[in-house]
Amino acid sequence: MESSAFADTFDAWTDSALEWLSDNGEFLFDLVRAMLEGLYDGILWLLDLPPFFVVAAVLALAGWRLVNAWFGVLTGIALVLCSLLGLWPETVSTLALVMTATSLALLVGLQIGVVAGFLPQLDRLLEPVLDLIQTLPPYIYLLPAIALLGYGPATALIATFVVAMPPAVRLTSLGIRMTPHEFIELGQSVGITRWQMFFKIRLPFAMPSIMAGINQSLMMAFGMVVIAGIVGSGGLGETIYKAIRTLDMARSIDAAIAIVVLTMVLDRITQSAASLGKGRTR
Repeated sequence: MESSAFADTFDAWTDSALEWLSDNGEFLFDLVRAMLEGLYDGILWLLDLPPFFVVAAVLALAGWRLVNAWFGVLTGIALVLCSLLGLWPETVSTLALVMTATSLALLVGLQIGVVAGFLPQLDRLLEPVLDLIQTLPPYIYLLPAIALLGYGPATALIATFVVAMPPAVRLTSLGIRMTPHEFIELGQSVGITRWQMFFKIRLPFAMPSIMAGINQSLMMAFGMVVIAGIVGSGGLGETIYKAIRTLDMARSIDAAIAIVVLTMVLDRITQSAASLGKGRTR
């Protein structure tokens, strides 16, 4: 009985807090929603502007240059398959959503990671917070976002941003701390400034770890985008959600194939970019 009473009290307090935030912060949340959706719409417009074969050719060329010629050919064929399945608009919408959320996560996460790499106290403080974010089920982040921002791409972006940020923070911080001490001492001995130390010594050594963080953030974003389809985010996630609700299994399989194609293409390209960065540091 006591636990039930406590749960009822806690739930009531949580509902009241969300209602208070929604009522008193309506202007702020409307502004955030408008900014996020405006950014998403801009990226979607840019991706949707050229014909599908131009986007496919650009990604195929990137695959050829960063991975190998065979992967570039397979990338082009796989993206053409997405168009033949009638899912190109949804594919582009998903790509825009992932790019927007990942860019925001990296914009914040990389800076926090750099600071945490220089400040061990901050790194130890962030560790349990990042553990908590990565341990909780991803769809948990949709609930408060729905309460404050409503349904739509903005809610999906916020939830995806939260899920995609921890890998960037962790691996950036790790990369900064991994700089060999002998190179730091060498830089100090020749009298370079702190900024020169960062850009010429620490950052090049940290780049492989940073690129790995970018790759992991991208993969986390793809996983969350599918779940975010339940809040009307658009794209392949919403297609899968609607297909499951109507038991249209063929359509859900088509959308799943398109998601796998996007995920594998961007995963291999970013992995190869990370390996290229690692080779340059050597």
